[in-house]
Amino acid sequence: MKDSTPFGQVPVLSVDETEIPQSMAIIRYLANQFGYAGKSPEEKAWVDAIVNQYKDFMSAFMQFVLAQHNGKPAMEVERLKIEVYAPAKETYLNILNGLLEKSKSGFLVGNGLTFADLVVVENLFSLEKNQHFVAAEHPILLALKEKIYGIPAIKQYVESRPDTQF
Repeated sequence: MKDSTPFGQVPVLSVDETEIPQSMAIIRYLANQFGYAGKSPEEKAWVDAIVNQYKDFMSAFMQFVLAQHNGKPAMEVERLKIEVYAPAKETYLNILNGLLEKSKSGFLVGNGLTFADLVVVENLFSLEKNQHFVAAEHPILLALKEKIYGIPAIKQYVESRPDTQF
């Protein structure tokens, strides 16, 4: 991470003489470079919409998690869980389920892998690992996770990556 960007200490990708800050900007740049951003302008917009929905969910989730980790009073943590986190999680999961129910390919957008699939599946993996999600209760989302993790290069990476904390 670098301190020298206008954004402070953030991940930076150096490409030729350009430095690209912020993880989602880096992901989007690489997705465009390697064909995982969507095949048409409409697909690209849907990929961005899904990733923005993920970010909205994570904003609510982090309010709840940070309250827990920072020792906020139990009533405040419970209020955040009920009023902020739970509705955001329900909205997020309902949107994902709805998209997958309509999908003919089993991917979130179009008929191929996009970075939205990767972001969502990794998010679901992290949520499940930290006991905030039970994949077995969401068969459509579990099928997406299995589909993505079944891609040989991704499967190999997932099996060999180091275990990290949330």
